[in-house]
Amino acid sequence: MPKSKAPAQTLEEPKYLKQLVDNKTRVLVVLRDDEEAEGTIEYWDATFIRLTCEPEEPNLFIYKHDIKYIAEIENEK
Repeated sequence: MPKSKAPAQTLEEPKYLKQLVDNKTRVLVVLRDDEEAEGTIEYWDATFIRLTCEPEEPNLFIYKHDIKYIAEIENEK
């Protein structure tokens, strides 16, 4: 019996991004060139995310293909 292919879309990415937006989770976004940005994801679609940064910093539209990874930042207590 031949192996079946993995699905092209698991729909886990939209669920995870929605969770980050709904919970206003602070994240660290690391880009392919190792540049980093920190903030909360306010909006996302198939192409990019909108990262809301600190008040003194500009908000960013980041193309998903430029993202190496997104890591949640733990709340400091």
